[in-house]
Amino acid sequence: MGVVTLATKDFGLLTASTVLGGEPVLHTLPRSVLEWISLVRQGISASAVDAAMRVIGIGQTELARALDIPERTLARRKKEGVLSRDESGKLVRLARVVERAVEVFEDKRAALDWLKSPNASLSGASPLSLLDTDLGAVAVVNTLGRIEQGVFA
Repeated sequence: MGVVTLATKDFGLLTASTVLGGEPVLHTLPRSVLEWISLVRQGISASAVDAAMRVIGIGQTELARALDIPERTLARRKKEGVLSRDESGKLVRLARVVERAVEVFEDKRAALDWLKSPNASLSGASPLSLLDTDLGAVAVVNTLGRIEQGVFA
């Protein structure tokens, strides 16, 4: 999952950075894994939570579940202004999977619908529901790779 800038029909440019609010929220535009690591270590602005919810089209409860972060903790972080290192990492993981889905489907709406829908190749789970663990994220990315290669099962 590299940092790729994509032109989509209904959104313009969509990268993991834009999912998280872009430069106004992140105060930088990470272009490499090492830059993402640095950003995660510093802690991402809690404003990225609202940006991600807006872009993905989900509420705070669903986002908290997808990140495996208690909803009350997310609300507290929004007041405090900065996510912890662990929370930042989880949010970046989500944003990178969204970026990869849009890359594969070449359409934001189709990608987001796919992420939210039950998937037979994921034992009926929605891809979004599996992003609460690293292994789940790997399974989702692997499924996207199979879709990209034309293998749907």
